[in-house]
Amino acid sequence: MTPVFHESRSLLGAVHFTVLLSAFAIFWFLAFFCLLPIGLGEVDPETGAPVSPRLLLKAGVASGVAVALFALFYVLILLGWVDL
Repeated sequence: MTPVFHESRSLLGAVHFTVLLSAFAIFWFLAFFCLLPIGLGEVDPETGAPVSPRLLLKAGVASGVAVALFALFYVLILLGWVDL
């Protein structure tokens, strides 16, 4: 007996993965841009740019926030409260 392949099922999985990846990217950029103006500190008078913007720290915090928001979003999907 040969196995039956469902093209629509694999396509649905690819769409589901794409939506989830896009949701994580949106959560990450939202968190990162919200964190950018926090803790700028001293500003260089010539350029107007912050002397120490601490971008790696802010990217790390944004990653943590994005993971938490994504986990909440995925739980809502699994519970059926949010439909894709």
